Amino acid sequence: MNVFGVDIGGSGIKGAPVDLDRGDLAQERHKVLTPQPATPDDVAGRVVEVVEHFGWSGPVGVTFPGVVTGSTIRTAANVDKGWIGVDAGALLGERLGGLPVTVLNDADAAGVAEMTFGAGRGRKGTVILLTLGTGIGSAVFVDGTLLPNTELGHLELKGHDAEKRASAKAREDEGLTWEHWATKRLQKYLAHVEMLFSPELFIIGGGVSRKADKFLPLIDGIRAEIVPAELQNNAGIVGAAMAARALTGPRPLRP
Repeated sequence: MNVFGVDIGGSGIKGAPVDLDRGDLAQERHKVLTPQPATPDDVAGRVVEVVEHFGWSGPVGVTFPGVVTGSTIRTAANVDKGWIGVDAGALLGERLGGLPVTVLNDADAAGVAEMTFGAGRGRKGTVILLTLGTGIGSAVFVDGTLLPNTELGHLELKGHDAEKRASAKAREDEGLTWEHWATKRLQKYLAHVEMLFSPELFIIGGGVSRKADKFLPLIDGIRAEIVPAELQNNAGIVGAAMAARALTGPRPLRP
C-alpha cells in the first residue's frame, strides 16, 4: 500500500506517493516553492497543489520545520510565526477535503526513514541525524527509539543559533567554500553536539547530502562515524508517509 508524504521546508515543499514496502518514492516527487511569507494559509495552498498534482485521495503525512506536539505547531523558526499554535493537521485536512492528515517534525520524519530504510538501519546506541538545509534539523535515536522534537539546530554556537552559521543556507548566503564551511563551521557544530550526546553515528541529511563527497572527507576530530543519508532529500517524504501509515494501518512508526 502506498501512502502520500509531503515535506514542508523553508524554501520548497515537495511530495509524492511512497511505497512503504521498499521505503522509496512510488512516483517522481513534485516540488513547489515555499511561499514568502510562509503563512499557514499560503503554505496549505501549496500543499494542496502538491497532493492534487497526483490526484491523491488517501492518507497524507506532512512534515513541518519546527516542534510539533500532536498536530499543533509550537515553533516556527524558518516559516511565518503565524504557524505557532495552529493545529496543522486540522488545517491541512480541511484544505484537502477531509483527507486524514498526520503532521510531525521534519527531521524526525527523515530520521525515522533513515533508521528504517537507510543509513541507520539496524544501528543501536545513540544515532543523530542532522538535516542541513535552510536551517538545521535533528533527530536523536537511542537503540532505535526516537526522542522527538530535539531541535539541535538552535544550540548556541559562537553566540548564534548553530543553524545561522552551519546550515547549508549559511554556506550559500555567505559564499563559503566547501572547505571553510566544513572545517570552520560544520566540524565545530558536530564537535559541540558530540560533546553533549556522545553518539556512535551521525547521519548527514538534507539536500546537501547529495554532495557529501565535497565536505565530509574534510571533517576531522569527530569520534563518531559520519555518513551521508542514503535516502538523501527524500527521507522526509518517506518518513511523513510512514507516520501517516502508523495512524491508519498496522505499520508502526518506530523503526
